[in-house]
Amino acid sequence: MINNNEGKPAPSILALSIIALLFSASACSSPSTPSTDDNVTDTQSVSTETADAVYQSESADEANAAYNAESKQATNVKPAFMSKAIASFNEPWAMTALPKESNEPLKLLVTQKTGELFIVDTVTAAKTPIKGVPKVGYGGQGGLGDIILAPDFATSGSIYLSYVEAGTASERNKYGAKVVEAKLSGLDTATPTLQAITPIWQQNKKYGGQGHYSHRLLFSPDGRYLYISSGDRQQKDPAQDMDVNLGKIIRLYPDGSIPNDNPFYTRADDIKSQFWSVGHRNVLGMTFDNADRLWAIEMGPRGGDEFNLIKKGNNYGWPIVSNGRNYSGTDIPDHDTRPEFEAPKITWTPVISPSFINIYTAGSHNDFPAWQGDALLSGLSSQALVVVSINEDGSAAERYRYDMGARIRSVLAIDGQVWLLEDGKDARLLQLVPE
Repeated sequence: MINNNEGKPAPSILALSIIALLFSASACSSPSTPSTDDNVTDTQSVSTETADAVYQSESADEANAAYNAESKQATNVKPAFMSKAIASFNEPWAMTALPKESNEPLKLLVTQKTGELFIVDTVTAAKTPIKGVPKVGYGGQGGLGDIILAPDFATSGSIYLSYVEAGTASERNKYGAKVVEAKLSGLDTATPTLQAITPIWQQNKKYGGQGHYSHRLLFSPDGRYLYISSGDRQQKDPAQDMDVNLGKIIRLYPDGSIPNDNPFYTRADDIKSQFWSVGHRNVLGMTFDNADRLWAIEMGPRGGDEFNLIKKGNNYGWPIVSNGRNYSGTDIPDHDTRPEFEAPKITWTPVISPSFINIYTAGSHNDFPAWQGDALLSGLSSQALVVVSINEDGSAAERYRYDMGARIRSVLAIDGQVWLLEDGKDARLLQLVPE
């Protein structure tokens, strides 16, 4: 299995040799540090999770080198930039921009997995904590997750948060993702607070372990619909189970009610009525392109990360098909063996561990005109910013890859500027400044 980078020149023999060696190489490195990477095993074994993180790290270094050598032949212009550090965080997970007045500095909302939410001034680097955040089930990949503004934020002050909730009673030591709406009060004061927290959605079955929640949030361009990615929780089978809302992309109204034109709609109390698409593993980013098409990036197992065009009612095949392998090394049938499943537009083997996706569009700034309409992907194990071109016919291809020297958790393109958020402890918020 090789990368399915449509529209990209065929890789050299050297590059193919490197990729072949990576599949056969065994992972080995410091087992003393359990991985919290999102490309983790489908078991709860810490030793296997660690081995997988090492596999990704080692394979990504050589794959990036091979790709960068090839990309020089594919394009004559690759925009250059410097990274300007703005602020630092402890295990940040998501960011979004607050509305900006013309003469005011841009301010961001940033979540930390440990349960903190900040307003960040991108000029002064001041971080103002927001009180009233719900208690989160922190650990592994779990904790405070995504944050987005309501379409009517300017008048309502509403935001949407995802987080991991710990179970109680019979679900003790089990976890599931939850989405809430809240009012952000006191935005211009020293003590902003979340108020009127209202549940919107939750995973309808909790499991032990702390992986594959996904819980990314996205509004449709017209603001009418809320999309939620729901991971398979490392259980595999729920992705094809129509009685469980795991391994799915969910489509709701902003108040949590279900549109009756959803593809599997029967009645409001039927769980499958929520589903927009099925057969997903761990979708950690969704975005609409400039033609209002929905795209998602999805982490594969050992290889086979995916760039998917999401279509109403389609099945994307996990765990029946994948362009990756099981962690045991056994093969999984590729998408082309089962045409009834929707195939990715791009796959990556070795993995890039895509963690977020944004579309670049010029605004009052136009820092990177060459990226206009392109998708920007943040990469964890690849430690990269990956730029993907999207074509009118719905095809896509990787254009550029930038080695950032650190795991990148999120990327935000806003008003023609680009911001990156590193992953882990002492993670930096970076502004990309064109050279």
